[in-house]
Amino acid sequence: MSLTSKLDELSINTATPAPTLPARNPEHRPIHIIKNAKRVLGRPAFIAGPMVRYSKLPFRELVRNYNTDIVYTPMILAREFVRNDIARISDFTTNDRDRPVIVQVGCNNVEDLLKFVEMIHPYVDGIGINCGCPIKEQVREGIGAALMTEPDLVAAMVKAVKDKYGDRVCLETKIRIHADINQTVEFVKKVEASGVDYITVHGRTKNTRSSVPVNLEAIKIVKQTVQVPVVANGDCFSLQDAYDIAEYTGVDGIMAVRGILANPALFAGFDKTPWGAVELFWDLATSYGLPFRITQHHLSEMMDKVVPRKFVKEMNETSCLMDMIDWFDKNFVLRRRGEKDFATRVDPEWRANREQAAHI
Repeated sequence: MSLTSKLDELSINTATPAPTLPARNPEHRPIHIIKNAKRVLGRPAFIAGPMVRYSKLPFRELVRNYNTDIVYTPMILAREFVRNDIARISDFTTNDRDRPVIVQVGCNNVEDLLKFVEMIHPYVDGIGINCGCPIKEQVREGIGAALMTEPDLVAAMVKAVKDKYGDRVCLETKIRIHADINQTVEFVKKVEASGVDYITVHGRTKNTRSSVPVNLEAIKIVKQTVQVPVVANGDCFSLQDAYDIAEYTGVDGIMAVRGILANPALFAGFDKTPWGAVELFWDLATSYGLPFRITQHHLSEMMDKVVPRKFVKEMNETSCLMDMIDWFDKNFVLRRRGEKDFATRVDPEWRANREQAAHI
């Protein structure tokens, strides 16, 4: 039995002429959501951060079912996107439910950034400049964390976009901290003066391992330095973490990346992935056509604390989508959309237990 298809959910792509698109809802602007969360809900905005390969459309739709306010796309390389039709088709997919969404861009010059913004801004609610990714290949290309040594360049890129588009484009910069916090302070002052709407701070340097605790004091200092909203990133693995980080630093939003990859229901207060999220992800991944290996990795992350490790290992040994579906159906009651109790259970229902109960 195949999972339900959604052929009516056609994705928008950048081949569609921008003038034909409806205006974005101003209530979906990230800056509006961040301020509204603090003023009306009395909490920080909950944000699913950008993940290379993994924050694609099905996952973005999944986390919105679990109290996530804002979701990012994976980083897109501006130079490839503006020059290559294939890159545009493969790198960015959206639809009318993909809101609010922020596209993260990797770029190191004003010209490419302006071309990128012109092409993509009608399809998104915000654009984030990546100044924090520590992957060596990206740093060598002068993007990601390499930009932390180029505050004037980042400021120029921000200013160019805001001068041209003003409030029509909500612009964020995502940074890491410097070993010398004074450098970070000077960096964010320049970016703020150039017109950035908000700043996300990962509280580690580009060389700090993820096993080292995030530097909350540095994030707090950035928050105290600027007037624009600040989002904290790093070490958010539970809803309680989100509240604790916000209380200590005073930030306006909390971004989870590794935590929400492992538990898409993190911001809804679940301590591990509920089985309903597994069923819903299966439905979305197969409906939208997410590649097998990406689907497998998501499920491996989500089920790590849900079932014994030997079962996760077995699942990771399946070699194609149909084999993995068969494996799930052999071991679990995996409900499809339209079936009773679809995407509602917290714990998995083991097939063996159900069959044993039927014979009692």
